[in-house]
Amino acid sequence: MNKYRIPFNKPFHVPQAEEYVLDALRSDGQCGNHKWCKKCADLLKDKFGFKEVFLVPSGTDALEMGCILAGLKPGDEVILPSYTFSSTGNAVVMQGAKPVFCEINPDTMNIDPDQIESLITPRTRMILPIDYAGIPCDLERINPIAEKYGLTVFVDAAQSLNSKDAQGYWSGARTPIAAFSCHETKNFGCGEGGLLSVNNPDWILQANFIQEKGTDRRLVLDGVKSKYGWVTKGSSFLLSDILAAMLYAQFEAMDEITALRGKVVDAYSTLFEPFVQKGCVKVPRPPAGTILNNHAFFVIFDSPKNRQAFLAGLKEWDISAYIGYVPLHSSTMGLSLGYKAEDLPLTENLAARVVRLPLYADLGREGLSYMIDRMGYVMSKLYSC
Repeated sequence: MNKYRIPFNKPFHVPQAEEYVLDALRSDGQCGNHKWCKKCADLLKDKFGFKEVFLVPSGTDALEMGCILAGLKPGDEVILPSYTFSSTGNAVVMQGAKPVFCEINPDTMNIDPDQIESLITPRTRMILPIDYAGIPCDLERINPIAEKYGLTVFVDAAQSLNSKDAQGYWSGARTPIAAFSCHETKNFGCGEGGLLSVNNPDWILQANFIQEKGTDRRLVLDGVKSKYGWVTKGSSFLLSDILAAMLYAQFEAMDEITALRGKVVDAYSTLFEPFVQKGCVKVPRPPAGTILNNHAFFVIFDSPKNRQAFLAGLKEWDISAYIGYVPLHSSTMGLSLGYKAEDLPLTENLAARVVRLPLYADLGREGLSYMIDRMGYVMSKLYSC
């Protein structure tokens, strides 16, 4: 019988969360933008330098709210990687815009800046890169391209809260808008949740209107108007204050969570490096100077067959690991938009060989040695080394 069952993910429980949630539950303000939402926003602004933060029900909502805020409209084109979650693509098509898929960099699985400029047309309105596995995308090269062509850069930073890029900037602080997820699978979660950082001061009031169902209720709350009305496109992009109370406890434990996850990442790096040196696999290679939040660790195998054998070997020891994203361009929806699998051969090739490994904070406390031992056994058996 196996000593442990290692899940792919496990939410981190913070004792103070119960006290905070009860406070919100017993309050007269349980909907969005009350005490705990404001505390979360203030903490994030102080720590990361965001100009404004909007807590929303999910990372998906953050993406959709950001696309509305950026003024996407039917006929616009948005350049994004195909190797991403469906929410990134949906946020674009929900506004009637067209996703234009770009190849990725194997070292990070993020969008390849070298490929962006060739995809720009007179209809291009936005570049929408992601920060895969918590690795910040290369804004040092993306932002100048956007500036040259007058484009908005909107980062899908769902996985990268508390990461710093190689230039020392916090994820989400270098672009007009960035979307984060606070789903239970993320480093800091509240079951379902997300947030939108807005760093363009001229967009903040409009973001308030969009978040409040397209009304100017913010002006009433600020005492500027006596009644509010419908002024723009919007939706109910508001996180319940009860969930925000839970999330605030997670943010308070940010350093502890990051450090525990870091123990897991370090153990993975040590385990796989000999196999990297022998050419069996590849692992993340962020730019020098990057400081990661330790969200995820991926391994790119030398063949789809060996990837499958690795997954099967882990399953025998009750260790859960998963493939990465199914590329959007070759998915059912992507094909319906006119794309073909061969349009992005590198993305297709890498996606067929990548595995994401179990990673959660409690694994840094219990089960790590067991998992690394069994995973090492599977790898050695697979590659006879």
